[in-house]
Amino acid sequence: MRTRTVLLTTAVALAAVLSTAGCADAATTGARTTSTDLPTSGRPDYQLGGAYTPPSGVTIVERDSTDRPAKGTYGICYVNGFQTQPEAARTWKKSYPSAILRDRDGTPVSDPGWPDEMLLDTRTAAERALITKVLTKTVARCGDRGFDAVEFDNLDSWTRSGGRLTRAGNLALARSLVAAGHRLGLAVGQKNTPQLGASGREQTGFDFVVAEECVQYRECGAYTKAYGKRVIDVEYSDTLERSWASVCKLKSRPAMTILRDRDLVAPKDDAYVFEHC
Repeated sequence: MRTRTVLLTTAVALAAVLSTAGCADAATTGARTTSTDLPTSGRPDYQLGGAYTPPSGVTIVERDSTDRPAKGTYGICYVNGFQTQPEAARTWKKSYPSAILRDRDGTPVSDPGWPDEMLLDTRTAAERALITKVLTKTVARCGDRGFDAVEFDNLDSWTRSGGRLTRAGNLALARSLVAAGHRLGLAVGQKNTPQLGASGREQTGFDFVVAEECVQYRECGAYTKAYGKRVIDVEYSDTLERSWASVCKLKSRPAMTILRDRDLVAPKDDAYVFEHC
């Protein structure tokens, strides 16, 4: 996760979902039929800071799970799959305390960059099953609202866990979440984590990638080699070290590359940035 775009309304709504997550799981939620393939061309927009009417020509829109998909576009639903949203912390602590990663003293382990997000505990099959059950309710809502796909953020949380989590544990949870998404008729996207290479697609089952700043960090090749044209790249205007025109000229960049402001605000905000190649 290289940017934070979580709204208070998002976290509150998620807390409500979590409080009832034990009432249903993927086995009892009706699946719908849809393609599991992201379009290989088109113009994406990344609207996690709040939903708004997509700019002209946009064909793919990612929004938070508490929003609804943009009409007439391929909709991707954002779900934090490996850490907790800030305002949902109380619900996780109260209803699913064992799902939270803790240190030797029993204190929840937080993301060093975002201390109000606790890491979920992916170390055992039992905890992974619990996390999957909780999040499947959110994924089902994505499908019910008409989204075509879902992407789970913070797949690489093991790299920020102080050695407590492992790549193997996180990927085991990822496989479970991918299976839940596919059962519900949704394509499932890998978030960042270029070190997976082709294994993200071949072994974990992801259908596409949503990458942040792969041009800036020179990671695009790792994604395009594994997923071909099914890669969406979001660059950020506050850190991009070259002109946007030069980015668009790069043969190594994914075809679906856009430039956004760091907070992903709506057009009415003066900080709003949206460019495409």
